[in-house]
Amino acid sequence: MIYTGGMPKVTDDQQMAAAEPLDLAQVRITPAQAAVAAGYEPPAAVLRTVLGRPVYELGDPGYGSTFVHADSGEIMQPLAPEEAAELASRFLAIPAAKFRFQQTLDHTDQWTFTVGRDLPLYKFIVDDEAVTEVYVSANAARVSTVTTRKSRTMAWLGTIPHWLYFESLRDNQPLWTKVVVWSSGAGCIMAVLGLGLAVTRFRKVRPFELRRAIPYRGLMRWHYVLGSLFGVVTLTWVFSGLVSMEPWAWTRAEGIRVPPGTLSGGELKLQEFPLPDAQKLQSITGSAVKRLEFSRVLGAPYFIAGFVPDDADVTGKRDRLHQPYNINGQLQAAAVVVDARTGLQHAGFEPAQLVSTLGSAIAAAHVTESEMLDGYDDYYYSRGNQLPLPVLRIKFDDPVQSWVYVDPGRGRLLSVIHKWSRLERWLYSGLHSLDFAFWYHKRPLWDIVMLVLLSGGLGTSLLGLYSGVRRLKTDLVFISNKLIGKKLPKDVAHAA
Repeated sequence: MIYTGGMPKVTDDQQMAAAEPLDLAQVRITPAQAAVAAGYEPPAAVLRTVLGRPVYELGDPGYGSTFVHADSGEIMQPLAPEEAAELASRFLAIPAAKFRFQQTLDHTDQWTFTVGRDLPLYKFIVDDEAVTEVYVSANAARVSTVTTRKSRTMAWLGTIPHWLYFESLRDNQPLWTKVVVWSSGAGCIMAVLGLGLAVTRFRKVRPFELRRAIPYRGLMRWHYVLGSLFGVVTLTWVFSGLVSMEPWAWTRAEGIRVPPGTLSGGELKLQEFPLPDAQKLQSITGSAVKRLEFSRVLGAPYFIAGFVPDDADVTGKRDRLHQPYNINGQLQAAAVVVDARTGLQHAGFEPAQLVSTLGSAIAAAHVTESEMLDGYDDYYYSRGNQLPLPVLRIKFDDPVQSWVYVDPGRGRLLSVIHKWSRLERWLYSGLHSLDFAFWYHKRPLWDIVMLVLLSGGLGTSLLGLYSGVRRLKTDLVFISNKLIGKKLPKDVAHAA
């Protein structure tokens, strides 16, 4: 999991890298006209390309959107399987003839439970060396998930057994939660018992000699030694995994509530947006614009023009698999903010204005401190620089001491973190990933320590499992012989 990440997922920057460039010369209708065609005022709007045609996507992605062709004003219908295959072909740059339609999914499977909002999904098998499988959303008109034989194998070796992400179990969320909580709780009890035995079974010999002080021989001796050395780390790993499930009330506490629309200054008004100037956008980004988002920040209209820089890394590997609080913006695609009124690039929003806006909107607390951070702190961080910088951190004096993080470049709320989530950060991420600032970015030092500890924990567990199975087999033989009245051989008499 350290080197391959979590479950296979198509990230925002991967979507951008594979997207077709926008041909703004084809755009004939304004965003406001598209909203009229859709029949409602959308809370969000994006202009992108679908199968060579510019399309307005009106609505929040994942919550149901209406698609309007920007060249004709017609409503775009859900993709047919043939269109979905062509879309996937362009996304992966693989000939459409290599795509074989397998099925239409109305229910998520092993690889799509995180994109359930994209249902229904067309699943295709690709005739290539990687044995690629592609899932395309018919309604959202995008590639939702891509897996290869390698990514599936790595998931089965890592994330799936680690988090018990088995399809039949994940389909029942309450049951999955109980299984993970109770199994990790049992693991904590067993680790504590093992550490207790390590202390109580240690012999006091005179004169002291370590070889004589350890009361076991053979593999049990190695289990005792490894358990004594790595038992504490094994306990903290199991315990921190338990904490990640938020089984207690304090782990589910909420901080201050930022009212919706606080930083936008109100609902999106598409009539404020003219048709974008293709030449100006091209000169600003220096690359082909692939997506144009219509955004409102502090009451004014802005284009957010997405593109792919020449040096972009779009491997899609996320360096944080879980965190006790949500942070937006991870692996977000590169973009520039353009003032829709002037067509000029916007240099960023004034921190003082962002602080004042948030302070005025949150009546239950007052701002005690604000700071512009050019680097990460202990609660907003990423080893691979996958979260936006600089970031504005604003602290409030509410009962749970909430901190608000804002992206000053796009004027967006990134996260709200309070004292209990900060505590959970140390109890989960700190103990689980050992992501302490003094070495988290110093690789391969962090890797070496983690691999040594993981190897010790694995060795302890395997030896314990082997010894336990062997003992259980002996006990079962003893009980069976006892029940049938068979005379016990000397080598199993001790099992009683």
